[in-house]
Amino acid sequence: MFEFSWPWLFVLLPLPWLLRLLKPVPSEGSTRLRIPGFAKLNLASQVAQQHTRGISVFEWLVWVLLVCAIANPTWLDEPITLPNEGRDIMLAVDLSGSMTEQDMAYQGQYVDRLTMVKAVLSDFIEQRQGDRLGLILFGDTAFLQTPLTRDVKTVSQMLSEAQIGLVGRATAIGDALGLSVKRFASKDESNRIVVLLTDGQNTAGNLDPEEALLLAREEGIKVYTIGVGSDNPRGFSLFNMGGMSGGSLDESLLKRIAEQTGGLYFRAKDVAGLQQIYQELDKLEPISADEQTFRPQSALFYYPLLIALALISLRVIFTTAKTFRQEA
Repeated sequence: MFEFSWPWLFVLLPLPWLLRLLKPVPSEGSTRLRIPGFAKLNLASQVAQQHTRGISVFEWLVWVLLVCAIANPTWLDEPITLPNEGRDIMLAVDLSGSMTEQDMAYQGQYVDRLTMVKAVLSDFIEQRQGDRLGLILFGDTAFLQTPLTRDVKTVSQMLSEAQIGLVGRATAIGDALGLSVKRFASKDESNRIVVLLTDGQNTAGNLDPEEALLLAREEGIKVYTIGVGSDNPRGFSLFNMGGMSGGSLDESLLKRIAEQTGGLYFRAKDVAGLQQIYQELDKLEPISADEQTFRPQSALFYYPLLIALALISLRVIFTTAKTFRQEA
């Protein structure tokens, strides 16, 4: 769509005609102004010879173009929908050795905990349109896999490529929470959320979980904790002979972290339970429903301005050439 930013400036269009009406008509015997050094152009003489009160078509055209330019013509493109004003959510996922335990029923077979987490968490990630998501993976220590971004597909891809042992086989819960707090340090105070998922207890890392909890509380960061693991052990694991009965999961720590930061603790014993947890998180931290749009604007004022300058230049060139031919 085409529009003028300041259409009221078109009231200036009759200004040259009004000024010409107010200008006295020079008499035949009046002294004409001559500009030293520009006698050949004879421009002052030509102006003085215009005894009529009219405005030439050329002058009107140049003036209209100049008024159009200062009225700022603008082209508006089609509206573009902006991402919703969502939340900043940091996902901290455990890659310790016990995540290889195959005690999760998924699509008719038992799979390891990490495979189940990837399948369910990927759906949760892709549904968070409008939110900024980040991914932290932790084992012996914690590292940032993906910084906060609205590119949820990249976050989902990074999660799918995560492997057990990538950062060691222990469980550094304190480091994971501390790194999450650090990544939020430069962000706004509101809507900063950590979803921490683990199947064990803190056994490694440089930061004690209680110290990390204190940092999260001071920064006002809400932490949702998820304990993963079935109560029905199956199969064989090098890290947990005979499976997991839930005894190695430090639920008291996870509950304390959640309660003292304003979040909640969840226990995911199977796929359905984990899916329900993420559905509950959607309710607790809904995505903003208000859509924002904007229309890209392209300024066009330079088109009439350049045309006006080109016409003036051509007029000067033709007038100068005509003057020289007459004198020759």
